[in-house]
Amino acid sequence: MELMLPELDRRKTQTAVEAALEKYRIYKTIAFEEREVMVTASYAERFHGATNVTGDSTARTAIYNVDVQRARQAYCDTIDFVVSRLSEKERVLVSERYLKDDDVFDYKVYNHVFDPPVSKDTYTKIRTRAFYKMALALSDRGLINMEPLSASRKERQKLG
Repeated sequence: MELMLPELDRRKTQTAVEAALEKYRIYKTIAFEEREVMVTASYAERFHGATNVTGDSTARTAIYNVDVQRARQAYCDTIDFVVSRLSEKERVLVSERYLKDDDVFDYKVYNHVFDPPVSKDTYTKIRTRAFYKMALALSDRGLINMEPLSASRKERQKLG
């Protein structure tokens, strides 16, 4: 049985994976702000539907606070797991460049983080491999849609 891995457009894959990593960084750095329930009486006229059912705003707020926080934590745990499954160089590249501070640039990583330093071309090869693996793993978990990332027949012919 032969396993056929999909051919992915490198730029589209990089954009999609970088978007997922940016979302991770936002979730990690910006604290979740819980909604609060309004408990004071309001004197506005309220019109009910035919069933005269009103919503339970306290329950809705509590469910939102728990579910959104849990979803954010699950997303971050998934990204952490996917990154931990990469090879050592790929893991260092992704964690140092994309999961930490905003002001880290590619040249800082390949000149100062890697020991010994690597060339820009080697860095690009490592990043491309890491993003390909991450795209496959994130698509398995439903975080990235693979359809727009697949290289079309014309693009494959252009590549060689």
